[in-house]
Amino acid sequence: MSRLPLHTLETAPEASRPFLEKSLAANGFLPNLVASLANAPTALETYLSVGAINARASLTLAEREVVQITAAGIHGCGFCVAGHTAVALKKAQLPEALLNAIRDQDKLSDARLDAVAVFTRAIIATRGAVSDAKLAAFKAAGFDDAAALEVVLGVSLATLCNFSNNLSQNELNPQLAAYRWEPKAKAA
Repeated sequence: MSRLPLHTLETAPEASRPFLEKSLAANGFLPNLVASLANAPTALETYLSVGAINARASLTLAEREVVQITAAGIHGCGFCVAGHTAVALKKAQLPEALLNAIRDQDKLSDARLDAVAVFTRAIIATRGAVSDAKLAAFKAAGFDDAAALEVVLGVSLATLCNFSNNLSQNELNPQLAAYRWEPKAKAA
């Protein structure tokens, strides 16, 4: 059970209702993340606005999903890993084996996507202060300065979602149950 109220169109603060309607129309259901963010209309607006801005980035959908799943895994947000797994499979058409490697924070068979995952982990680990070598490796994979900043944008969006879900302790919606994720146990 979520720690914060999960709002519906009827119970949400007036300022959150248009955003709930938009999310319901886009998803066909109201994700518990959105229902809990409705407690703070500005947080909900920020999430949807930044998400729309992130979708306009030069990074491909697959690359943006690598950022989202990588960040969510690091942040321990099973809800977001599941939600972005659904997008990665259904919309970005990522192969299941590649997706499992992303979820497990393993090396990816696709060199370009692996560069995105490695750079995302470096951005999070260093709070953006990546080494010259990490930035050069990202650029050597075919990315530019704009893409590097778009990874930061994606991490920022993920942080809002991941931390909100972790705070709320949102349960996974039934529509996302098939994509459930638990962190892989690391050998000691």
